[in-house]
Amino acid sequence: MPNAKRYEESGVNLKEASKTVAEIKQVVKRTFNDKVLTDLGSFAALFDANFKDYKNPVLVSSTDGVGTKIILHIEAGTYKEAGQDLVAMSSNDILTLGAKPLFFLDYIAGGKINSHVVSKFVEGMAEACQQIGAALIGGETAEMPGVYKEGDYDLSGFIVGIADKSEIPDASLIKPGDIVIGIESSGPHSNGFSLIRKIMNEKSVTLESEVPGTDKKFAELVLKPTILYHPSVLPLFEKKLVKSAANITGGGFYENIPRSIPTNVDVVIRKSSFEVPEIFKFIMKVGQIEEEEMFNVFNMGIGFIIISDRENENEIFNMVSASGLKCFTIGEVVEGEGKVRIVE
Repeated sequence: MPNAKRYEESGVNLKEASKTVAEIKQVVKRTFNDKVLTDLGSFAALFDANFKDYKNPVLVSSTDGVGTKIILHIEAGTYKEAGQDLVAMSSNDILTLGAKPLFFLDYIAGGKINSHVVSKFVEGMAEACQQIGAALIGGETAEMPGVYKEGDYDLSGFIVGIADKSEIPDASLIKPGDIVIGIESSGPHSNGFSLIRKIMNEKSVTLESEVPGTDKKFAELVLKPTILYHPSVLPLFEKKLVKSAANITGGGFYENIPRSIPTNVDVVIRKSSFEVPEIFKFIMKVGQIEEEEMFNVFNMGIGFIIISDRENENEIFNMVSASGLKCFTIGEVVEGEGKVRIVE
């Protein structure tokens, strides 16, 4: 490599960037399949678009980040977990349309790139991509002194999936009497962390604080990675058991569920139908947050919801439970105006 002394003096280390690429190359290639036509290091990635198994293939895409949760991940050193968060935040969104993941790209920016840290981010992404069947086809690492401080990082992710147009769920078929099934979350996932950090600062809560009602520290519960729902939920779409679905992310129940229902019905959620995990009770108590706001910010223990005919309840429960996740019938559809009501 030519001498890059002046560039390094400005805060950008090209040798560290090259070291990072070398370290992540093998873990990334493990996610490749026969659809990936380029190697890591190309200026752009090629993916074979011969989708002969689909009658009318539709590409489904989404992009997201991990928000300010990244600050706590960096403090705790949970870099791999941050990588899974990044993949899950986008992949769970395309799952709401029954899409099968094809490939994922990442963008990592920081003030001073540390090859070990970046490698752990990518390792977490790669393992997550393998779980959902996506190729980690490319990405970008940007060292940006002056924009970020040394030690700061930000992550963004981009996913593309595929669905057959005729099999995309039709929310217009939802009718009063349909059931709402909620699938457990692992914790706050990657939402509400600006509020969580505010509470930590104001109430002297640290990552080492004990959470009452558990034998866990705050970090163990609040930094659990976002669940990848594809392995548990995609088979439900394939069996045509899903009329509509919602990923419970930022905006909680009140903002996400209305995105998945028509304007002539409401969804009534019964709080008594599932147990709110202790981490949310702790945040609510210490932060002195009203319950309504909690349901408008956090997932409260339900990370993904499905709306289906009541007759499918047992089959859905059996399939989700067999995958290792807990699910609950948390409510039902009634006549209304496209809103969510949370009752006792």
